[in-house]
Amino acid sequence: MNSEDVKVIKALLSKPKRIVIVPHKNPDGDAIGSSLGLWYYLKLIGQEARVIVPNDYPRFLKFLPGTPEVLNFERDNAAAMEYLNSSDLCFTLDFNQLGRVGQMTPILEGLGATFIMIDHHQAPDSYAKITYSDTKMSSTAEMIYNFISSLGDANKITSEIAECLYAGIVTDTGSFKYSSTSSKTHQVAADLIDKGANSFEVQNKIFDTNTPDRLKLLSCALKNMVILKNYNTAYMSLSQAELDAHNYKKGDTEGFVNYGLTLQDIRFAVIFIENKEEGIIKISFRSEGEFSVNEFARNHFHGGGHTNAAGGKSDNNMEETVKHFEALLENYKEQLTR
Repeated sequence: MNSEDVKVIKALLSKPKRIVIVPHKNPDGDAIGSSLGLWYYLKLIGQEARVIVPNDYPRFLKFLPGTPEVLNFERDNAAAMEYLNSSDLCFTLDFNQLGRVGQMTPILEGLGATFIMIDHHQAPDSYAKITYSDTKMSSTAEMIYNFISSLGDANKITSEIAECLYAGIVTDTGSFKYSSTSSKTHQVAADLIDKGANSFEVQNKIFDTNTPDRLKLLSCALKNMVILKNYNTAYMSLSQAELDAHNYKKGDTEGFVNYGLTLQDIRFAVIFIENKEEGIIKISFRSEGEFSVNEFARNHFHGGGHTNAAGGKSDNNMEETVKHFEALLENYKEQLTR
């Protein structure tokens, strides 16, 4: 954060305000961890704050402290609307386009609050008074750590804040495996552990807690895997019927797409997941090296994200979506095979 933004934020927080913190729709560990970490900090410095999520998030993240205080816009609509409409300040975390909050989009667009965006995705919109955007950061959770530190309050980080931010960092770095992990990321993680984050518990809850249904669903996805050697690409698909047959719960497919990249010579991995309720095919893209799945998703599937991790969607059915995807690969053959 630059010094001018720090001055503005300090002025905004110099008096008590009603603050709302909003992550993106279908929040992941980074979105929830950063939101709850910021929530604890704002309460600590005397602010009134609430986290309002557009919809529910995976059960394996609900061990995080502060979870019972989170308002779900879909489930707790009346309370959420009352708080939103009376808020003075709105932090949007882990997204940079208001369209990423689903049904909450028109609400935020009409909000009279001052906006502060904290995010590490590419191509941010300009809706916020303060935009703290850094695509080189490992996670929004690491950015919240920097945010708190920039305000001179690193010494105020409690064990609850540390636990939430650590969870966000390990989620978005794949437990420190992804290329966005820097030496500073490790330094921040170490400091969070020193301040009370339980590394073993966080990693165990996020990565090592399975159900029989989830493992069988993974087996189904792997059985459906298609390997396109000519394009160094692998993709999986899961139909709504397959999800239903395995008692799918939100978050059960988290990380499935990464299995494609464990194959030798595969540089581009994708998973297509049918969502009949929304009438779309949800898509996750992952890559290794310089191939930008962010650009691929933006150009062809109404999405975006990072260079090596992005999401998108298709309004066509599964067969048409996969057929379109395969046809696109010829245009990228040189990038994927050089």
